[in-house]
Amino acid sequence: MLATGDAANRVSTFETMLLLPRLYPILDAGCFPDANAMFAAAEELAAAGCTVLQYRNKSGNAQQMLDHARELKARLGANVKLIMNDRADLCLAAQYDGLHVGQDDLSPESARLLIGPARCLGVSTHNPEQLTEADKTTADYLAIGPIFATSSKANPDPVVGLAGLRRARDLTRKPLVAIGGITRANVRSVIEAGADSVAVISDLLRDPRKSAEEFLRVLG
Repeated sequence: MLATGDAANRVSTFETMLLLPRLYPILDAGCFPDANAMFAAAEELAAAGCTVLQYRNKSGNAQQMLDHARELKARLGANVKLIMNDRADLCLAAQYDGLHVGQDDLSPESARLLIGPARCLGVSTHNPEQLTEADKTTADYLAIGPIFATSSKANPDPVVGLAGLRRARDLTRKPLVAIGGITRANVRSVIEAGADSVAVISDLLRDPRKSAEEFLRVLG
């Protein structure tokens, strides 16, 4: 697919560089007892066959986040593409492959100006209005959620549900990532509702390699 809006004339960086996988794990630093546990989980996810990981840290300082980001890149090498959550400056400093921004972060266009055209850009949305606006930007993929109730955020947005996901699918031709409460038990229904990929945090924490392998088997 081609990106829409102002980016209609360029092939999506995310699709050409990263080939948006069905499973899109998010490494949330707050979900691990320490950094070493997070690094080990990342290596297990890579061993299971995950090709894209997002690093998210909502409470660390910039130096800690940069150290984590660089260590992840050193451990995973070129076989896993890495996406930085929120921080365009750290995305550049750690030489990550892309950036993911939320509704309260940099605007997609400001983020694009900072990271340039060679890195992928993803945007979180939580309702049809936000998704429609994000679809007009140079974002390479859009995320929609929470699809189901989630414990990964202290103050989550209202649940979108599978019906909301189907509506989101009708509103964009860009790759669509579903997030929020997605498990091995419900992931098939999420793909059937129109998601190109599923972002997962909690259901990959316990035995990451085995959990990821099970997700990948279900996703086919």
